[in-house]
Parts: sequence; C-alpha cells; structure tokens
Amino acid sequence: MTATLKPYPAYKDSGVPWLGDVPAHWEVRRQRTVTKMLVSNVDKHTHEGEVPVRLCNYVDVYKHNIITDRLPFMRATASQEEIDHFRLQIGDVLITKDSEMWDDIGVPTLVAYESPDLVCGYHLAILRPRKDVICGDFLLWALQSQGVASQHYILANGITRFGLSQDAIKSVWLPIPPLAEQRAIAAFLDHHDRLTRRYIHAQQRLIKLLTEQKQALIQQAVTRGLDPDVPLKDSGIEWVGKIPAHWNVLMNHRIFREEIRPYDGSPEIQLSLSQRDGLIPTKDMQERSLQTSTYDNWKVTLPGDLVLNRFKAHLGVFFCATLRGIVTFHYGVFCPRIELVTKYFELLFHTKPYRTIFAGRSNGMTVGLQNLSNQNFYGVRVIMPPISEQRAIVDFVEKQTAQLESAIAAARRQIALVREYRTRLIADVVTGKLDVRDVALPTDATPDTLEEIDADFDDEAADTDALDTQEDADADNEYHGYQ
Repeated sequence: MTATLKPYPAYKDSGVPWLGDVPAHWEVRRQRTVTKMLVSNVDKHTHEGEVPVRLCNYVDVYKHNIITDRLPFMRATASQEEIDHFRLQIGDVLITKDSEMWDDIGVPTLVAYESPDLVCGYHLAILRPRKDVICGDFLLWALQSQGVASQHYILANGITRFGLSQDAIKSVWLPIPPLAEQRAIAAFLDHHDRLTRRYIHAQQRLIKLLTEQKQALIQQAVTRGLDPDVPLKDSGIEWVGKIPAHWNVLMNHRIFREEIRPYDGSPEIQLSLSQRDGLIPTKDMQERSLQTSTYDNWKVTLPGDLVLNRFKAHLGVFFCATLRGIVTFHYGVFCPRIELVTKYFELLFHTKPYRTIFAGRSNGMTVGLQNLSNQNFYGVRVIMPPISEQRAIVDFVEKQTAQLESAIAAARRQIALVREYRTRLIADVVTGKLDVRDVALPTDATPDTLEEIDADFDDEAADTDALDTQEDADADNEYHGYQ
C-alpha cells in the first residue's frame, strides 16, 4: 500500500526551515491560531468541599495514544470552576508539558471519551482544535511527526527537569491541509498504525516465547543437571524442589565472601561488565574529568568475581566478571571461597526459584527500592554440583541458547526497523511529502481500536517471567517507546 504513494503535483516554500516545501494548497500556521490551549492545575489530591472527579494524568497520556473509557483513571477532587475549565472533550489532544527527560516533552494523545467527571490533570496541556481549521485526529499525528516534535525539544527550558511554557506551545509551527485531507491523512495513518502495532506485538509474543523457552532450558540444566536418568533427592530449599542425589547444598557464606578492592583511578582498568546496568566505562569517566577523590566509593572486580546489584537482586541481576574492571558502591563484589565456576552461579541466580528467594530476603518497602544485604545473601542455601558438572552445564547452556538468542535478536531488529519506518512514514505523510488522498483503505475484518490491540498485548505480557532482566527492559522499552 505504501509502496505506491507519490508526491503531490505542486509544492511551495513553507517558510519554515525544518518543514521545507509543502503542497501548494496547504497552509503553515502557528499552533496558537488553530487550537485553544488550556494548561491544567488540577492536582492528584482530595480536598474537602470539592467535587469528586476522575483525573486523566501524566501517565495516562504518556503511555496511551488514545484516551478511552478502558483506562483506570485516578480518583481525586476539583473545584466546580476547574471542572468546567478542564473537563475533557472528544477531539481534544493532550500533551505532556513537563518531564525529567527532554524527549518526553510534547508527547500527545487523542481524547476519544468524555464524561462530566473526567478532567485533565497537572503537568498536561489541552489543545482544543478549532473545528473549522483542524481536527484532533490529524493534530495527534502532526504532533508525533519528527519535525513538529523537535520544536518542543528545542523550546523546552530546564537542566534537570524540562518544561514548556504556554508561549512555547502556542508558537509551534504546524502544516495545515484542508479539513477533508486532514481526515484522509488521519485515516491512513490510523490504519497503517494498526498493522504496525499488530506486527510489533506478534514479534513481542515471539520474544516472550523464546525467552520462556530459554529460561526453562537453563533452569532445567542448572537445577537438575544434564543426565535425565540421574536419581533425585529433595533439596530442602523451598521453590527449588528436587535435585540430583549426589549434589550438595551449601550456604552462600561457605561459597562466597565479599571482596572490597578500592579503585585508585588508574586509567588502564577495563570495564568488567556490560554498560547495561548503570556501570560507567573508564573512558567515559576520563571524558567527564572526574577527580581521584570521586573514586572513593568505586570497587575493583577481577575475573571470576560474582557481582551483585544489591537493589535489583530480586530481578536476578547477578553477573560473572570476566575482566578487571570497576563497579559503584551499589554493587556487591564476591569472590569464591572454594573452587567453582562462577558463571554457573550467575545462571542459577537468574532462575525464577532463586529470584523468588532473593525477593523474599530483600529489604525495602517497594520493589524498586529493595536491597539485598550481605547477611541476607549469605543466608541463602545454594545447590552445588561437582565442579566438572558446573563446567559441563555452562558449556551446554551456552551452546543450546545461542540459537534462541539469535532468534530473539532478529525479532528485536525487526521491531526496530518497523518503528523506524513508522516514524519516517508519519513525517512524510503529515508534512505532505507523500499524497494519501486517493488511497483506498481495505476493510478491516477486525475493527479493533489501537487501545484494544495494546490492551490485549498488555494482558498477555502481564505474567511474563524472562530470564534476562535486560531483555525484559529492552522489550518494554521497544513496546512503550513505540507508543
């Protein structure tokens, strides 16, 4: 369908450098001339004497392309004046006005549901289209195009927190086709987006299945060994169950001891782990011109150390160091007391049974702030195969999971390519580089909304238990970043 799209027959200079030429019959106007802007001051609190309301808040906007009645809106209160002023109307477009990240500024969503008690929350702006000039469906897509979105990034003020002033929001330039053409563009992009989301969700399901298969393979290997006929015994460890009869069970304090090697700032040291978990390579530290005094809380790792992220231990964030490197004070560095294969214990501690055990022994009020102390780590009982079997298990897992990891990586690449294509298509269609006026859209046999597609995916993904926490994070970023 998109392969046959062509440019418009005639163009003119838009007068806006980032936009370039636009179709000759289009206008280019400031946002202030095509929308009425309202900046909400309704907070999340409940005040006596105010009217109960449902609040469409920042997260609702940031995570959803469309506001529907399916969302679990927050309960709050507001004055009658605030309700009259900030009540949502179908066709409104909401944007994020403030954020800790500059590229989270100006994220839009379309209001497709209204109710007398549904109002816009704090840190958001309502863009109410002037119906004789622009429709909300088109405005949603225009605000997602790279050129328009980049204006928000440039206009945002701040260093540690970024925000858009009312004047900045009003001064954004928008391409304005005739209304009938706006509707055709919105319908085309809506249809293409349904196809894109379904494809991405199919790839995410594939990643989930492959990851579960990988996890099951590893868990079977590290807790039962490689001999399917080996006699078993009860491990005596809740969640672990039976293990080979000739394996031992030891306390962690008999296997590992914490090793604190202060870092002296020497430039030749290498990064022992990947950068994915908050570690800073020495090169980056040098580029930031950090002084030696800032190294007081850094620790050195050596090959064979078991490195633990104390605040994410319940997620299985344990790694076997393979190089001489550095980690921050948030990490525990443990070296073996006895001869063992550290990689085996990395695999073991990533399994669901041990993540459950570590979660139960972590301290903290919330999952994100849980902390696994040395005492609680040492108090965990661990299954211990003979060292020859540890080596064999690690070799087996590495060989057997290589193909699964390759398939997962391929699925992620496909998602990235589709997202990149989607971004480019939105920009080309919204700015008039491609003409979609005469595109005949096929009848959709399953006319579900974008939100229904996403809700189905969220329901399926809710119970996902992936082995590799970074794979989980990447998948989540790919999905939510796509929205």
